[in-house]
Amino acid sequence: MFGAPVALDFVVLFCLASAIAAVEETLMDTRTATAELGWTANPPSGWEEVSGYDENLNTIRTYQVCNVFEPNQNNWLLTTFINRHGAHRIYTEMRFTVRDCSSLPNVPGSCKETFNLYYYETDSVIATKKSAFWTEAPYLKVDTIAADESFSQVDFGGRLMKVNTEVRSFGPLNRNGFYLAFQDYGACMSLLSVRVFFKKCPSVVQNFAIFPETMTGAESTSLVIARGTCIPNAEEVDVPIKLYCNGDGEWMVPIGRCTCKAGYEPENNMACKACPAGMFKAHQGAGVCTQCPPNSRSTSEAAAICTCRNGYYRSDFDPSEVACTSVPSGPRNVISIVNETSIILEWHPPRDTGGRDDVTYNIVCKKCRSDRRSCSRCDDNVEFVPRQLGLTGTRVFISNLWAHTPYTFDIQAVNGVSNKSPFPPQHASVNITTNQAAPSTVLIMHQVSATMRSITLSWPQPEQPNGIILDYEIRYYEKLSRICIPEISSAMGSRPATDHSEYNSSMAKSQTNTARIDGLRPGMVYVVQVRARTVAGYGKYSGKMCFQTLTDDDYKSELREQLPLIAGSAAAGVVFIVSLVAISIVCSRKRAYSKEAVYSDKLQHYSTGRGSPGMKIYIDPFTYEDPNEAVREFAKEIDVSFVKIEEVIGAGEFGEVYKGRLKLPGKREIYVAIKTLKAGYSEKQRRDFLSEASIMGQFDHPNIIRLEGVVTKSRPVMIITEFMENGALDSFLRQNDGQFTVIQLVGMLRGIAAGMKYLAEMNYVHRDLAARNILVNSNLVCKVSDFGLSRYLQDDTSDPTYTSSLGGKIPVRWTAPEAIAYRKFTSASDVWSYGIVMWEVMSFGERPYWDMSNQDVINAIEQDYRLPPPMDCPAALHQLMLDCWQKDRNTRPRFAEIVNTLDKMIRNPASLKTVATITAVPSQPLLDRSIPDFTAFTSVEDWLSAIKMNQYRDSFLTAGFTSLQLVAQMTSEDLFMPLFDVRSIWKDGTPDSQAYHCSPVLHFHWQGSHDALRMSCDLLEMLSGSCVKDMLWPEEQRQQEPTSGHMHCSRQKRSCHVHSQ
Repeated sequence: MFGAPVALDFVVLFCLASAIAAVEETLMDTRTATAELGWTANPPSGWEEVSGYDENLNTIRTYQVCNVFEPNQNNWLLTTFINRHGAHRIYTEMRFTVRDCSSLPNVPGSCKETFNLYYYETDSVIATKKSAFWTEAPYLKVDTIAADESFSQVDFGGRLMKVNTEVRSFGPLNRNGFYLAFQDYGACMSLLSVRVFFKKCPSVVQNFAIFPETMTGAESTSLVIARGTCIPNAEEVDVPIKLYCNGDGEWMVPIGRCTCKAGYEPENNMACKACPAGMFKAHQGAGVCTQCPPNSRSTSEAAAICTCRNGYYRSDFDPSEVACTSVPSGPRNVISIVNETSIILEWHPPRDTGGRDDVTYNIVCKKCRSDRRSCSRCDDNVEFVPRQLGLTGTRVFISNLWAHTPYTFDIQAVNGVSNKSPFPPQHASVNITTNQAAPSTVLIMHQVSATMRSITLSWPQPEQPNGIILDYEIRYYEKLSRICIPEISSAMGSRPATDHSEYNSSMAKSQTNTARIDGLRPGMVYVVQVRARTVAGYGKYSGKMCFQTLTDDDYKSELREQLPLIAGSAAAGVVFIVSLVAISIVCSRKRAYSKEAVYSDKLQHYSTGRGSPGMKIYIDPFTYEDPNEAVREFAKEIDVSFVKIEEVIGAGEFGEVYKGRLKLPGKREIYVAIKTLKAGYSEKQRRDFLSEASIMGQFDHPNIIRLEGVVTKSRPVMIITEFMENGALDSFLRQNDGQFTVIQLVGMLRGIAAGMKYLAEMNYVHRDLAARNILVNSNLVCKVSDFGLSRYLQDDTSDPTYTSSLGGKIPVRWTAPEAIAYRKFTSASDVWSYGIVMWEVMSFGERPYWDMSNQDVINAIEQDYRLPPPMDCPAALHQLMLDCWQKDRNTRPRFAEIVNTLDKMIRNPASLKTVATITAVPSQPLLDRSIPDFTAFTSVEDWLSAIKMNQYRDSFLTAGFTSLQLVAQMTSEDLFMPLFDVRSIWKDGTPDSQAYHCSPVLHFHWQGSHDALRMSCDLLEMLSGSCVKDMLWPEEQRQQEPTSGHMHCSRQKRSCHVHSQ
């Protein structure tokens, strides 16, 4: 389809090229000579150099010969040496006159009217007047030259000159130069002039390409290829452009072409002109510049694309020729139809679609507390029909909700440019509470007590109450057989009854989740079931459980066993009262001398019974009266002869860390890490050093660093652990930035979470979970380490990672807010730290909160700001991070839930394909978002008046910011557009000099007063979203009035740094 235009271009180019005359480069021309030519003639009586006149009566130097009356003439004329200047084919133009032999009386028959032209090729001057060669052997004959016209005596007498012009070419030539020789063998003639030249194809500009002068080939039929060069701002199309130069110095056979590149249009087929401001050309080719599409602009020349105006965008699939569009407004008129566990939502399309026809809808589901003060993401089992994201219709059916539960649904309207906007999608919200339903099954019952005539039972509330529990119904009957197999309740309720005695069952009611069943027979087994009731009705019965009343013998035995307990309790009560009195007396005496109590928070002690039966529980080694006993109990002593130290790999808190080898009897040799206790240690340092071994020795998990043993009976004291080849996780990730897939990173995170789940189940709180404290082996298995650190953080004054708080040191960037403020360390605070570790892993070891100070981090967290998603971080992972950073520690996920969530991601990699954006979580402010709140104002003028900046009203209107929505979308680039007068931010007049550059950092050179600087920062805070909090000014300069300096306002740091000059 493109063949015809291309062929036509070639034809036009060929015709134009052929019409341009060849360039003739002259090597010798006797027409301009006025002095003797100095050619060599042989014999001397032959050719003679004389001065004469041409047809225009100009004086010329000629050679003539006329020995026609003598037979056997052989007269030679040899030119001087002629340099060929790289030419391969030479042209000779000869102008001469010849006397007609018939006009000469008495001339013998040897008279001629022709002569011969020869050439001789050589590298240097070899012929002279004394040493010329005058035979035909060394010469190459070019041609015999014959006259087209000859003159007679009559013509001569009438001064009529019949001049002949002949041109001959010869080649190829390869030497540096050549001689020309003219041989006369009996003519009467004059050689008026000789011009020696070669031909070149001329330099030409055609179809936006420049072709240089090109010398012709050695033969008249030769074609010499010349590569063309596109003119400025043009580019080749398809094949390289070239022309062929023929032997006559003419261009022919064009191949390829150039066209003007994007941003430039053709001008007279000779130049490419830049598109003026306000116009653009998107693609290379013959097209012309056009006006920018609606809602876009180009502020400079040669624009290939017009940038969208503020608040307008193009999607990745929109061509640059189409108009910029905006995001849609929110859906309208939401209607909800609610039942117990499902809801139907319907709505009307947005009033403003943003100029696009690809509007779709996303449903954000949030389950809320009864008071709606806090909401969390809905469970994964909630189903959306047809789907949750990318809805093209205006109706959705949502099921698997909890009954009698408050929900908030945000219906977001998005289109093809919503992901380009820095703001969350517009949405319509609907708050609903699902209807009450029958409660779920009671899972288990417990016997509280039993007598000969009664049984007291208790049970937990149903997992899903689905409303307010009105009461419980207990069904029971006496079992005829003493053999009883209890049924375990499930979500589907109990199995059908098969015991015939069930038909004689009795019923009881209870308003609470405990009940006493009276009127029973002694020593009998009773089958009991329970179910709950709401206004929606009864739930299903629980599984059948068997309970037995006491026999008469059991009752008497129990009474005998309780008598000592009763007596002991009474005695203990007396002792307790006496002790209480004594303690109060002692405390009242000490209170007068004591100072303010120092806050302290010990590590975990024994379990409170939350663990499962048989689960190993962590024991704090500091609860031992003799810490050495804890070391002996939990750590294996290793003979120092089994250990070989090889090289230093680091330095720890108490001494150096080595790589070494451990060879225990009967086991293979392995590499180990060896921590040593430096010489001169105190007993406290030794105890603290070995406490880490006492802690590690209690753990046995593939994602916890393994303790091999300790060396305490020789010096230095050592702690020996497994060797982790890749070292600390943070530095390992920085060294391998971008080298791992998302699945590999999630696998690392899963290992860390599994290790922390194990520690949490043992009731151990780490307190210092960070990527620097995670070690990585050669198989990329991550293991939690550094368990002794929390005991001696308060003694560390050198590491800026740890900041003083309530008498101790805390790693602020990794620590939960309640732990910073109140030193409340729990597994929930470890979950917060784990969220920071997730961020470190997904950012490949970037420092959390960048270069913000610790105090700035604390302030940002208190204001509910959270870290944004790292680059290319899946949305599901960033949401899990935000869940870990919930302010209420009770709403954070447990490590078991985190492990399950990560397992689901690994089993379903497609869930990790959606990349998080800063606008992906509209309910959670992130650290790089800061939007002024304009809801309290109705116009730009009202807002400026409220912030005491009404003097800038005209500047805003001139710049086109006429509505609060446009002001909310201003960027730092808009702040410095030519329409906006930057000088207006200076209160005391225009400064003498200022310079600036834009986002992400605003940087001014200023001249003025303190007030001028404060005004600059205030305006930046309101306009660019920089959230300026502090003016940093050297104390020693506050008493002075500096007149110049520079101001550095950082969007990330939210502060202005001012330096005076």
